[in-house]
Amino acid sequence: MTGPGAGGPVVEDVTTAVYTVPTDVPEADGTLAWGATTLILATVRSGDTTGTGWTYGAPATADVITGQLADVVTGRCAFDVPAANEAMSRAVRNAGRPGLVAGALSAVDIALWDLKARLLGLPLVRLLGASRTEVPVYGSGGFTTYDDARQDRQLRGWTEELGIPRVKIKIGEDRGGAEDRDRHRVARARRSIGDGAELYVDANGAYTRKQAVRAARYLDAHGVLWFEEPVSSDDLPGLAGIRGAVTADVAAGEYGYTLPYFGAMLAAGAVDCLQADATRCGGITVWLRAAALAEAAGLQISGHCAPHVHAHAAAAVPNLRHLEWFHDHTRIESLFFAGALDPGGGSVRPGAEGTPGHGLVLLAGRAEPYRVG
Repeated sequence: MTGPGAGGPVVEDVTTAVYTVPTDVPEADGTLAWGATTLILATVRSGDTTGTGWTYGAPATADVITGQLADVVTGRCAFDVPAANEAMSRAVRNAGRPGLVAGALSAVDIALWDLKARLLGLPLVRLLGASRTEVPVYGSGGFTTYDDARQDRQLRGWTEELGIPRVKIKIGEDRGGAEDRDRHRVARARRSIGDGAELYVDANGAYTRKQAVRAARYLDAHGVLWFEEPVSSDDLPGLAGIRGAVTADVAAGEYGYTLPYFGAMLAAGAVDCLQADATRCGGITVWLRAAALAEAAGLQISGHCAPHVHAHAAAAVPNLRHLEWFHDHTRIESLFFAGALDPGGGSVRPGAEGTPGHGLVLLAGRAEPYRVG
């Protein structure tokens, strides 16, 4: 029995909180600009034990959790997370599973995994089954709004101060309309990190197909190994064509809200490395399935953003490439939670301290000034 009333501890309560944190400076990529980041926290409780999960998105995500998902999860056995995930997915059929609703479902799923691991007194990676002890990370930021000095400081902070040997910057400024500045910033990035570190770029779908292939020439000249979303991730034929024409690995998948999305991306031969975001795709439950799809296709998976959500799941899959140590999210997660991981040396070690669950505990006093819901 896996539904409500199944044996074992029961989920008794589901609550939410919404926090909006201004960026330290205005930020933009090739197709979007923003001045704040919003974290939607889901908390699930069984007795005196709580689990937390979160996603990043619109504040209305919390309304989906309380209005459409809480009743579906409450009363269920806290150990049967996949059953709860399936029940939530069915419950939101008419609300539209992709997008904001998927973020809500993902946050609850993550919280349920955290709760289960805490109830069992296990680090989440031990519950899932470890495949590795260390999870490689890459520093991610390099926004198009940064001037040369700020970009240089950020990149050197990762490579020189923290010893992270791989970094990523944004390109495709002004929807691909500032190629000269893209080239300048890539060259500056290489000078900042030297020849020993890996350099990645993310166009966030800003280029046209031919423009992306032309851009790859200067990316090759500076040793760029990772070309993320050279065109829209919805353009699977375009990604596949670019993949066959460029040297850098083509990556995409962060906007996958359902498992079939990843299946279609892999079937199209669109990527060299699959990206998936547990805060969007359906939580840890679906992220692990996406990793299995990638492994079956002979490819690796990379965790997109929200590094403390992904770390334990990333350590549980054999075909992991790395995890994105994204500037906005690491700022928030390190501020809001005790137990934040240390990326020094270029990797994190989830579960190394033996703390149950994902190891993070909300510091309510720090978070409260940013609460908006």
